[in-house]
Amino acid sequence: MILNPPRAVVRRDAGIWAFQAALDRRGLGPVAGVDEAGRGACAGPLVVASCVLKPKDAARFEGLTDSKLLTAAARDRMYDVVLARAVDYAVIVIPAAEVDLIGVHVANIEGMRRAVAQLKGHPGYVLTDGFRVPGLTAPSMPVVKGDQVAACVAAASVLAKVTRDRIMAGMHEALPVYGFDVHKGYCTAVHTSALVEHGPSAEHRWSYANVASAAIRHGLEPPHRVARSVAAIGVVQNGAPPAAAGVAGLATRRGADSMITRAEA
Repeated sequence: MILNPPRAVVRRDAGIWAFQAALDRRGLGPVAGVDEAGRGACAGPLVVASCVLKPKDAARFEGLTDSKLLTAAARDRMYDVVLARAVDYAVIVIPAAEVDLIGVHVANIEGMRRAVAQLKGHPGYVLTDGFRVPGLTAPSMPVVKGDQVAACVAAASVLAKVTRDRIMAGMHEALPVYGFDVHKGYCTAVHTSALVEHGPSAEHRWSYANVASAAIRHGLEPPHRVARSVAAIGVVQNGAPPAAAGVAGLATRRGADSMITRAEA
């Protein structure tokens, strides 16, 4: 449900706190922000966070903005501030295997629902970053670049990104050949080179086209059930070597156990 607050005045001089303040003034609080980290990665989990901040706590959050615009040190400092000052928050970690099973967009939507549902208190209103999330238990509004214009969304983005970065740093210790401590599982040139050389690991998203292609090259099969993406199916149909027959035939052999969805690589 999308409920637009009637005649709410957004004060531009309030900066990143303006959205939340306008909703609070109309009695629609507490306002929860929701954001994710890792949607564009081809390895590691998708992490989704929700966060509720005190309406007049801006002075405690100097420098708060989209987590991607902060340095790693600044993110870590802000993460500690959010944990200490937030009224409420929740962090949801969706492993690569679940992303592969239901698709990244569905996993993202489901993660946002879970993040709101796991707040200790029920929010009066929810702001989501970028797109509408159906099925929330409170009225909501998608906000374009929400992590840059709404404080609670920015705080959620910090929680999600720092949590995911730390998971990927820990993953690097077990799988150093992929350099997860540097690129965090995104499709960089270094990661692509490592995929080609070593093939994907169990922590990769096997429904993604580049991961499926690397698996074909190495004759590897997914370690878990995979909802084959449109892009990955194209990799298979456009000429898989014989050694990759196991990957190519996965959906056929498993029948109802596999689904075909669109995963955004």
